[in-house]
Amino acid sequence: MKVFTPEESAKYTGSKYLGVLVAAKYARELNALPRETLPLGEEKKLTTRSLEALTSGQIEFRLVKRRRREE
Repeated sequence: MKVFTPEESAKYTGSKYLGVLVAAKYARELNALPRETLPLGEEKKLTTRSLEALTSGQIEFRLVKRRRREE
């Protein structure tokens, strides 16, 4: 099991909390892919793969402001 430190996740996101959110969102996107599109031989969990991608700088993301509901 690989251990990821909060500093590693904050390196590309600026915040350890944002790093965890980005990695979780990416893991959900990986989970939504069809199984046959995932590389063969990859026995790692999706969360591990997403954290590896985040800490190596492979994930590009942008923050989008929340829309407020008009009442």
